[in-house]
Amino acid sequence: MTTIDLDYFNAGGGHRASVAALETVMREHYPGWTVRPINLFEMLDPHDVFRRISGMAPEDLYNKQLELGLTAGIALQNRMLHATLRLAGGVLQRRLERQWQQRQPDMVVSLIPHINLIMHNSLRGPLPRVPFVTVLTDMADYPPNFWMAPGTAQHVICGTVRACEQAHAMGLPDAQIHRTSGMIVRPDFYGPPPEDPRQGRIELGLDPARATGIVMFGGHGSRAMLEIARQLSDQQLILMTGRNQALARTLRAQTSGARHLVVEFTPQVREYMQLADYFIGKPGPGSLSEAVQQRLPVITICNSWTMPQERYNADWITTGGLGLVVRSAREIRPAVLELLSGIEDFRSNVESVENRAVFEVPAILEQILGAC
Repeated sequence: MTTIDLDYFNAGGGHRASVAALETVMREHYPGWTVRPINLFEMLDPHDVFRRISGMAPEDLYNKQLELGLTAGIALQNRMLHATLRLAGGVLQRRLERQWQQRQPDMVVSLIPHINLIMHNSLRGPLPRVPFVTVLTDMADYPPNFWMAPGTAQHVICGTVRACEQAHAMGLPDAQIHRTSGMIVRPDFYGPPPEDPRQGRIELGLDPARATGIVMFGGHGSRAMLEIARQLSDQQLILMTGRNQALARTLRAQTSGARHLVVEFTPQVREYMQLADYFIGKPGPGSLSEAVQQRLPVITICNSWTMPQERYNADWITTGGLGLVVRSAREIRPAVLELLSGIEDFRSNVESVENRAVFEVPAILEQILGAC
């Protein structure tokens, strides 16, 4: 039996979602593997010291910043985290060494940034022959020491040409760089489209004949959705607010000339996407990839407040002709009108994207294991 640890942080939702997607595929197609998803922070802080001192879990702090739109603060937090890791790296490495010694995995797979160098080095002592693999859940790296650790035996699995180019530029050899056709998307996003999306709209009180946009800003929403709803008061929208009940109440209280359906947290994101014609949201790699997988042209916002590791995603959209990029929610209206006027061309470009990453990653892991 082969034991594979999938390590993640429960921040922003994307890392956890990628792990859940991989675990589903690996358990179904690789019955000889024991797959162990591990929240690395819980493993390193089993007594919940951070929460007891700060009053919240670290991922809650991150998610609250996202909700308020304080992404510039997150960039500063990233720099502070790098400085902290330089000081505390030895302690973390020793703790991880003890964990690997106890757990005895056959492979360690990281789906988190920041500490891959520490994770790699901690594994080399107790288990020097066990491969260490990092699956980038961003479309591009944000050097230094964000996803990739040059001069190591780290394998990296990249979902874009840009990330592969960065790996080569850092000096990682070809044998340690692995390309997939995109970012990890949940397996259920590959299911067939609904036979009659018009009927689905009718059941939700939407006009089946009107172009419909779906607006999503992660699992906790964003106050930018208020401005978007005001800008698009005459456009039919599905507004996904996630767990942000206050935002949902405020959106429902707004008046609009067209139907604005406000949807709070639901596991049926794919089903709502399938009722839309286009997507509006933050430039997160997961949400953009999910939208494109559902054949939705996208409009996203990219500016100085955008997290540095997500700024390349806007280039990915424009270069591929997959949609439009604006600098603020105040520019949404003209962007929507432009998108709708040429939506068939945008839709054709989106339909040309073939992303099978969630099925390709386990095959790459199998290949790495076979080479060890």
